[in-house]
Amino acid sequence: MTFTVDDTGVAVILPAQNEGGELPEYDHVIERLRSRAGRAEPWHIALLDAIGRWSLSHEELWGRSWRYVIGGEALDWLTLAHRLCLSIPDAVPPDELEALLFYGRLPEDIGPERFRHLIGPYRYTAHLNFWYGVVVEEALQLVTEDSIRKSRLARCYGDSDDVVEDAYRHLYGETRANLVPEFLADSGGAWGREPERLSLVAWKEFTYWLFKRRIRKWHPARVASDTRRGLERLRELRDDENAAGPGHLIVNDVDLPALQQTK
Repeated sequence: MTFTVDDTGVAVILPAQNEGGELPEYDHVIERLRSRAGRAEPWHIALLDAIGRWSLSHEELWGRSWRYVIGGEALDWLTLAHRLCLSIPDAVPPDELEALLFYGRLPEDIGPERFRHLIGPYRYTAHLNFWYGVVVEEALQLVTEDSIRKSRLARCYGDSDDVVEDAYRHLYGETRANLVPEFLADSGGAWGREPERLSLVAWKEFTYWLFKRRIRKWHPARVASDTRRGLERLRELRDDENAAGPGHLIVNDVDLPALQQTK
């Protein structure tokens, strides 16, 4: 992935270039990772270094499609980490691999500043795009649904699929049933034409698309307030999973203003 930053402060990924007959840049990254992980440095430090050097936004490998970049600007670092870890199976203890893939935990505390230093500023900005645009956005959807559900139960209404539609209408000004076809049309058929057959990656793309819609639609004060609701719910969920212990990467609210500039 080659990065630049557009005039809104969003990290945009450019196509990777490969000159002459040289080994593709990503193969060099794998070679470097294999030579350093668990030898020259701890495996997770070598892994983050590799993420900072990686050049592909997606690839077809081992019978599956890997997509590391959502919306052309949001880095799904855990998916990339999973792919890279499969290239160094002997260097990563199984329990530490499980903690990384299921809980986003590394073997030691990695704060935002060190994480940014290890993967580089452009990729860190792209990581923030994914963090707020997909991870926190999903948590915001969940807390909004719960709030609407509690309100309905307080008025003696039963639970139903209308809760989800009402939550989407509250957050994005339209129901999910109407937003999915709009997303598919905007994507030019890249994710198919049938809403009921969206893949997991397509749902991530859809969530990021919704995030950008929400930021365009509402006043920045409301955007910040809603996003912090999502952050709080995410912390609650991770506390329940006992995942906020040593090594868990937490992005502080101080990063939020930069994300408000996304267009």
